[in-house]
Amino acid sequence: MPDRHTANARHSAPPAIHYRISATEPYAHIYHVQLTVAHPAAGQQLALPVWIPGSYLVREFSRNLHSLQATQDGRPVTVTALAKNRWQTDCTADAPLVLEYRVYAFDNSVRTAWLDDARGFFNATSLCLRVLGQEDAQHVLLVPPPSQHVAAAEGGTAWQLATALQPVSIDDRGFGEYRAGGYDELADSPVEMGAFWSGSFEACGVPHRFVVAGAGPRFDGERLLADARRICETAIRFWHPDIDQGGQPPHDRYVFLLNAVGSGYGGLEHRHSTALICSRADLPRQGDAPQPDGYGTLLGLISHEYFHTWNVKRMRPTQFARYDYDQENYTELLWFFEGFTSYYDDLLLRRAGLLDDAGYLKLLGKTLHQVAQTPGRQVQSVAQASFDAWVKYYRQDENTANLTVSYYTKGALVALCLDLSLRQQGRTDLDAVMRALWQRSQGGPISEDDVLQALQALSGQDWRAPLAAWVHGTDELPLGPLLARQGITLGHKTPGWALRLGIQVQERSGASPVLRRIQSGSLAEQAGLAVHDEWLGVRLPGGSQDAADNGSQAWRLTALDDLETLLPAGTQRFDALLARDGRLLWRTVALDGLDAPDIPGSAAAAQGEVELGIADAGRLQDWLGKPAAAR
Repeated sequence: MPDRHTANARHSAPPAIHYRISATEPYAHIYHVQLTVAHPAAGQQLALPVWIPGSYLVREFSRNLHSLQATQDGRPVTVTALAKNRWQTDCTADAPLVLEYRVYAFDNSVRTAWLDDARGFFNATSLCLRVLGQEDAQHVLLVPPPSQHVAAAEGGTAWQLATALQPVSIDDRGFGEYRAGGYDELADSPVEMGAFWSGSFEACGVPHRFVVAGAGPRFDGERLLADARRICETAIRFWHPDIDQGGQPPHDRYVFLLNAVGSGYGGLEHRHSTALICSRADLPRQGDAPQPDGYGTLLGLISHEYFHTWNVKRMRPTQFARYDYDQENYTELLWFFEGFTSYYDDLLLRRAGLLDDAGYLKLLGKTLHQVAQTPGRQVQSVAQASFDAWVKYYRQDENTANLTVSYYTKGALVALCLDLSLRQQGRTDLDAVMRALWQRSQGGPISEDDVLQALQALSGQDWRAPLAAWVHGTDELPLGPLLARQGITLGHKTPGWALRLGIQVQERSGASPVLRRIQSGSLAEQAGLAVHDEWLGVRLPGGSQDAADNGSQAWRLTALDDLETLLPAGTQRFDALLARDGRLLWRTVALDGLDAPDIPGSAAAAQGEVELGIADAGRLQDWLGKPAAAR
């Protein structure tokens, strides 16, 4: 039975652009798409995006599109490929153009499309061809209910559909027609289908819906709704402190689309929704038992993507004022839009009462440690990292950490330095700067100059030099002094041997660990250890290689952390036994430089996990503020 969203304009003119997307081949993971262009141009061209906004990598979505054909007045129309993602039709301008094609959908991420007999999901950037020249016309998306055998495969449970698009005429399960004001809105509105769990709440008067696919029987949906509501209300009040006096957030609805899987984590922001993925084990559980550790991480992800509702989806880099879907869109400002969002995601959890001070400082210490253990921070500025995201951040390999820095983590620390510096000067804080930028831009594009002007207007100081050093340079950030003045002590745990040597290992069940990363300039690199080497053991001081080859106990299979007790005090070197390309080899690791501060793998440089303590609770509260009442 149609619900209240049934359109009043049934007899109005057909939409300019109409898509029908059918999940008729779930076992083949194929969507059928029919695109009708009511008023095509002569020789109408069409294109499929090569990337999706928010995920800065050319993903070549057209590789999954096939069987493209077109008709006009029932007659075949020739379709000619012009480029990897662009086609031209030999049509006239006097009749509707109908195109039909198929899209393979088997990427279980938030970025593309998925279809099987248990679930469907898609972003329009993966399925919907752009009608060039008509991107700003009204677009209508029709998704009919799937065939009966799909529901039967899930034990007879009926599928539902969820999306943030505005409904035109839908049934009580959400299937039917939706509208978008243009292609940008269509591309910014993912669609979830399946036998999912669904709940709703209001935050500061804005209706929110939370959809969870793949939840287990002990899933505590009410807990998730309550915590998500606190996050959303805290974020809305952050950006709109006048909300109780009539202030208005920029969105009139919001939908969380969460896919719970065996193992996974990530999110992609949209103007009225977000697509999330998490491990099923991280969902909140019913009962009085402690919640899984990963649930806190999930709440941080929710907070991060929701903050993007303002910071990047509306207030955004000037280079993103209008997306170019055919190629990379470069900006040096991801340190601000992703990094500052990463600073506030956990901070707002603390303000919402979902984290205590110790929990917040633990997460902040983790970020400090991650950046400290990235040698690339001394090679690449965080502004360069933003620009290079297309070829470096999303194409990581074993050497990435040696050459690049994350605009998420270092960007968050730049925000921390700015916030503490502003607070300690006593005139303003970063919260006020963010709100001033929102007002200045009216929720639109901004540049780095806008950030500098807002900082100067509120603080009375010129911030060009600090930003040049922190954002465009590779100098160390003044974190220690700033934290100390805010009542926080900064210490380090004793590093393990892997960290001292400058390596990361991949543990394997029933097999020797494999070296997965070697820090540039480290003791491991100087000794000739290489990525993909298997770590087999060490030769004890005084042993002989001949003895080892003859099978004596002069060498031992040992984990790296066992070196602490295995090596005698004062040992200057040891021999590591490795396997490389199916061959055994020895490498001598010299320890005489272990305490040299200029060697990344030394004890001085390779500090252990960061530990932040509270020296002055009053000054800490001046920064973190009083949290909302605990649950």
